[in-house]
Amino acid sequence: MMGTVWTHLIKDLRIEWRSKEAINSMLFFALLVVVLFSLAFDPRGSFAREIAGGVLSVATLFASASALNQAWAREIRHQVLDAQRMAPSSGAALFLAKALANFLFVEIVQLLLAPVFLVMYNLSVEGDAWKLLLVLPLGTWALVANGTFFAALSIRSRNREMLLPLILFPIFIPALLAMVLSITAILTGDNDPGLWIKLLFGYDVIFTTVCLLLFDVVLHAE
Repeated sequence: MMGTVWTHLIKDLRIEWRSKEAINSMLFFALLVVVLFSLAFDPRGSFAREIAGGVLSVATLFASASALNQAWAREIRHQVLDAQRMAPSSGAALFLAKALANFLFVEIVQLLLAPVFLVMYNLSVEGDAWKLLLVLPLGTWALVANGTFFAALSIRSRNREMLLPLILFPIFIPALLAMVLSITAILTGDNDPGLWIKLLFGYDVIFTTVCLLLFDVVLHAE
């Protein structure tokens, strides 16, 4: 299974390296959200630390939604998805490779966005900064795991660009809430984000397991 995951992952990374389609679209959209929020509010002092978690999470959420559909749209071309359905490998391997590729793309966008975000919102971390290295990957994985699954579920729909956010956003609300509150707690230093980090971890384990178990049904559905 890991050999199949590695093969699909390398293939997706090579395609993205050549086109830069997903990363460019996500980066532009995320930058647009960050700039608009900075114009709508006065991001200075303690207020900036209070809204920064929400702005970063929402920017990641909306930017990722546009790229998640593209990941499966590539497989529709030249009947690649039909060939994958006939392959003897499990659908779980294909799902895991797609989710890992999307996870890497979103993390790259977050790394590129971080300097702009810190400068525009004049942020200083009052709590344990290292905990952001737990919160951001856990929150990002919650988004891309569900997003990859539901993007595959809606890929044959005529309105898949509209259908994916309608399904994904309500499911992602608990993880979004935990991500926002934990980032805010770390930036302000007022509360311990441990409970929200545990909630994110539990959310990731549950939904990743469900997606792995059900993806074969989605892959072979007509």
